[in-house]
Amino acid sequence: MKAVIVDDERLARQELKNMLAQFKEVEIIAECADATDAKEKINALKPDVVFCDIQMPGKTGLELAEEVSGMVDFVFVTAYDEHAMRAFELNVIDYLLKPVNPERLTETIKKLNVKESGVKNENNSPLSINDFVYIKDGEKSWLIKLKEVRLFESEGNYVRVYFDTKKPLILRSLNSLETRLDEKEFFRASRKHIVNLNYVSSVENWYNGGMNLKLNDNKEIEVSRRQAVKLKDLFGL
Repeated sequence: MKAVIVDDERLARQELKNMLAQFKEVEIIAECADATDAKEKINALKPDVVFCDIQMPGKTGLELAEEVSGMVDFVFVTAYDEHAMRAFELNVIDYLLKPVNPERLTETIKKLNVKESGVKNENNSPLSINDFVYIKDGEKSWLIKLKEVRLFESEGNYVRVYFDTKKPLILRSLNSLETRLDEKEFFRASRKHIVNLNYVSSVENWYNGGMNLKLNDNKEIEVSRRQAVKLKDLFGL
C-alpha cells in the first residue's frame, strides 16, 4: 500500500518512517510538513493511506481529512488525545498516540491490510486496556479508554456498557466482544456479563460452587460454577 507521512517535525516523520520500514507491504511515497503540501501530494499521487499529525502550522490534520474525505484512508499520529472523538467521527482507520507503540502500529497495519484485501472488516481486532473505544447510543456518543469500562451486560441483541455514571447500549453481541478483550483484564463471568477485573472489590463463594463478584459501584455479578473454576485456574486461586 502506498503511504504519505504528514508531520511538521522532521524527526517525527523520520521516526515513523523507520517504524514503518518493517512492514514490507507499506511503501512511503511522500513526506509532507504541512496540510497544504499534503493535499497536493494526495491529489497527485493517489496514496492508499495518510499517516498524519493533527496540530500543525496552518491547517490541522483534521481539516485535511475533511477536505480529502473519501479519497484516502487516514491514520492520525499525535501527542494529544483530545481530538480522538472528532477523528473517529471522520471514520479514520486508527488514532495513535506519540510515542507510537510498535504493537499498536502493528494492529493498525493489520486493519489496513484487511481493508486493502477487500475482506469485510468487522472490526474484530484485539483491544488493549489502554485503547480508545468509540461508543454511540442514538444521538449521544463517547470516546473513552477501554480501562474505564467496568462491565459489559448482554441485553438481547445489544450490550449495555457501564462506565462512569453512563450505561449506553450498543448493537453488538457479548460473544463478539469477548474475542477482542484481554482475558486477564476482562472476565466472562456468565452468559450475560463480562467484568473488568480491575473494578472487582470483593469475591465470595456462592451457591453450587459458583462465585459472587461485587464491583466498586456495589453492583453484584454472579459467576457460574463452570466460570468460577476457570477464574480460579486463570489466577491460581
